[in-house]
Amino acid sequence: MNHVIRSIRSDEWPAVKELRLAALQDPVAHLAFLETYEQSAARPDSFWQERAEGAAEGDRARQFVAVGPDGVWAGSVVMLVEKAGQQDFFDAVIDQDQGHLVGVFVRAEHRGSGVTDALVDGALAWAWERGLERVRLFVHEKNGRAEAFYRKTGFVPTGGSVASQGNEGTRDLEFVIVRS
Repeated sequence: MNHVIRSIRSDEWPAVKELRLAALQDPVAHLAFLETYEQSAARPDSFWQERAEGAAEGDRARQFVAVGPDGVWAGSVVMLVEKAGQQDFFDAVIDQDQGHLVGVFVRAEHRGSGVTDALVDGALAWAWERGLERVRLFVHEKNGRAEAFYRKTGFVPTGGSVASQGNEGTRDLEFVIVRS
């Protein structure tokens, strides 16, 4: 792999927008993301500017990208910091401070090249540097490719699940990895 893994900068919001829209056109986007291409494409530039700023600075969220030698972003992940006592996206109270890995996407032409591994490793390193002892993520029960990747990376199922948003009658399965 010849990509550099780094945090985004707030002024890179056009690239953040472009990559997110590409992700939402992926054939399994309906299983992996909580919004549609149409919803995201309709958002004003100010939304993307705020999103990039929030994921570039501070300790609540960080977006990492894999930048190729040509400057093209091959993929991205976002690590959110969830604090004990707060409610998560599913209205459940968070038991302990933890990371929450979301928004994992690698362009099809870069899959299998180590980019996804490097992005997840970068996000986990950031979480561990913040003193978090646990990181979780959710995988749609029918997204076998993603589940196999996360298991290979060291994530294990908790047995927990939530109703999949936008995919009635299906579940998103919770996986965790603990700091070793």
